[in-house]
Amino acid sequence: MMGYYGDGWYGMGGFGWLFMIIFWGAVIWFIIWIINKTQQSRGNEKTPAAILKERYAKGEMTKKEYEAMRKELS
Repeated sequence: MMGYYGDGWYGMGGFGWLFMIIFWGAVIWFIIWIINKTQQSRGNEKTPAAILKERYAKGEMTKKEYEAMRKELS
């Protein structure tokens, strides 16, 4: 038999409150995780000037090319 319903022992054997806390904690954690993921994906968009600086820093272009492209962006 599962237990006496009147004392709250039905089904979980007295640990129902613990499983409920774990369940709601997981739900809250998942919601926060989703919100953080969507905010991070919005913040990863680079501006053309930032991409240009990054490419220049990597050595993919010369200083003349960098200056010319920077003037075009301005």
